[in-house]
Amino acid sequence: MSSSTCCIERIQPTLSGAEEMQLIKHGDLLRSSDMELIGRMLSLDGSRLLELGCGAALTTRLIAEGFPVAGIVAAEVDEIQHAKNLAIDDLHNVEFKLAGMQAIPEPDASFGAAVMLKSLHHVPVELMAQGFAEIHRVLKASGLVYISEPVYAGEFNEILRLFHDEQRVRQAAFDAIKDAVDSGRFELVEELHFLSESRFRGFAEFEHRILGATHSEFEIDASVYAEIERRFESHLDAHGIAVFLNPTRVDLLRKAEHSGSRQLQRKSSDLVKDENQGVF
Repeated sequence: MSSSTCCIERIQPTLSGAEEMQLIKHGDLLRSSDMELIGRMLSLDGSRLLELGCGAALTTRLIAEGFPVAGIVAAEVDEIQHAKNLAIDDLHNVEFKLAGMQAIPEPDASFGAAVMLKSLHHVPVELMAQGFAEIHRVLKASGLVYISEPVYAGEFNEILRLFHDEQRVRQAAFDAIKDAVDSGRFELVEELHFLSESRFRGFAEFEHRILGATHSEFEIDASVYAEIERRFESHLDAHGIAVFLNPTRVDLLRKAEHSGSRQLQRKSSDLVKDENQGVF
């Protein structure tokens, strides 16, 4: 295990893990990556993996080529990007599907693990709870789901919010994860806070990857565009490369053996306690 991973801020939860989860972690965080953490936190040997929100399949490829998975189902809701993914012909253990987390076209208990990499906050808020119910359905007993979400902080976020402010949806994604734990469907195994790296070879790559993303539509006038470019170019080094360190949170959940609302269990326990104390 690398030194950067062992020193990442982490929470080791108790039974009431949802109560200990943190939207943002202040203080110094060390650098890591989702690939490094997936390798440490998920056992993928011979496992069938579900990736929800695979985008351009960049991480899909890294996982398919870097881990001995039995197969990957990579789902994406953006029809334009999905059509591009279908043209990929060198990932023989990957099946691309047009689907979102709220309606996963797979049988019950068919995956050992699932990953969502910076994709949960793109799900319509009203569909997030249904999405977690679907993940619970398609995971095998004790299956794991690795959820990586950007934190609303950092220099890259300051540029992004000029044209696409995600504060509300990132909060909603965090709340949905907590609700999934409180519902009793999932147990919180671990929560990590770290700095992930975004690297761009000039503004043209930023424009292509971020402003040109087909999963979202941005309304950007000339003055906002100029400010985006100015802010971005202030981060370029002598070689014309911009590197951003982005606060990121990972929540690793396990499919609970016995589903049932932990909130209701706590309320029932409190009622018993009150009755024993002669309150009623």
